[in-house]
Amino acid sequence: MSYTYVDEEPSVRLSPAELIERQVAEWRGLRAEMVAVTQREPFDYTFKSSQHLLIASEHSERDDGETSVEGLPKSTLHSLSGKLTFVPAGHEFHGWQHPRVLTRVSYFYIDPGGPLLDESIHFSDIEFRPRLFFFDAELWRLTAKLRGEAKGGARLTHYGEALSVLLAHELVKLNDEPGHRQRMARGGLSGWQQTRVADFIDAHLADDLRLSTLAGLIELSPYHFARASKQSFGQSPHRYHVGRRIERAKTLLAERARSITGIALAVGFAETSSFSAAFRKATGLSPRAFRHGLE
Repeated sequence: MSYTYVDEEPSVRLSPAELIERQVAEWRGLRAEMVAVTQREPFDYTFKSSQHLLIASEHSERDDGETSVEGLPKSTLHSLSGKLTFVPAGHEFHGWQHPRVLTRVSYFYIDPGGPLLDESIHFSDIEFRPRLFFFDAELWRLTAKLRGEAKGGARLTHYGEALSVLLAHELVKLNDEPGHRQRMARGGLSGWQQTRVADFIDAHLADDLRLSTLAGLIELSPYHFARASKQSFGQSPHRYHVGRRIERAKTLLAERARSITGIALAVGFAETSSFSAAFRKATGLSPRAFRHGLE
């Protein structure tokens, strides 16, 4: 496999540039950028390179926007925190967003022919599949360790290089097609189905959503959808919906001008008491105590 894009130091282009602060660290075959958006103003981004790009969104919520990776349906997901995105070499990545919070995201640029990679895994020959807004516990753990190394000045060079090799191996495992088929055979939703359902729920947090409505989005029966979504999201559609309401409420509680009653209504609770009970069950704190902890 060969790539024709020339960019010795690839970088996601973010605009306007004056909103962006970057911290960079490099190891052989891997370059990391920790990016912070300093103002809650709209920005856009684009990328295409001969290197792979793994994105770890540490803190990212948006009121509006969309994201595209070539080969996948675009996503308008509002809550991006804790999500990973993988853009294979040669694929275009672009989007825009009106941030709800000050965004923090890390970009990891991976050389397909990295000098530290074991030739036996044929990393440079693999046709990687793009992935948009997913979660993988081991990849997230590795990106967190690499962020820690980068923020510490990347003093332990060999440790950072070892982490980069593990990162490449985890990407190979994630891309393994037989494993993907086995996960699907166990009844989970596909990537595009998860994205469509999650986007719809985020866009209708305050609404009472029927199981049949969600199932119809991806042309499944309610029974099959309930089983498949629990497999993919780790909880029932109702619990996932409530969880997203609570996450949105956390963001709104940071806005001091909003009353707790108003926030309860905004995220779909008709009674402040039921909102407080659900919030306490999810977080261990009352909404008022949670707000106080933000001070």
